[in-house]
Amino acid sequence: MKDHLKNMAEVLKSLGDEKRLKIIKMLSPNANEVFCVSDVAQQLGISQPAASQHIKILKNIGILEENRRGFRVFYTINLDVLTEYKKDIDELFKKAFEKCQYDFSCDKCPYNNKC
Repeated sequence: MKDHLKNMAEVLKSLGDEKRLKIIKMLSPNANEVFCVSDVAQQLGISQPAASQHIKILKNIGILEENRRGFRVFYTINLDVLTEYKKDIDELFKKAFEKCQYDFSCDKCPYNNKC
């Protein structure tokens, strides 16, 4: 349970920034297109170092993938990872409104430590 909850906390923390959500919104409908840091910075009206930092955080949780072309790095959204996180978040909220029948004894729980 701790590993799954720790991972979900990291994902939610990473998604808890307006600029990072805008990056996801910018890249998601354009899954076949690539964007470099300067594209992201220009689109969001932020510096390239700030855009790089936001991209790094999203890369660390697997939502963005990088593709090098010469000296430039381009980014695309990883829709499979984003979809998996959506499922996990939906399940998290679903279980949040259920009473724990096992008094939080995760070793007895059929959810296999994923609640």
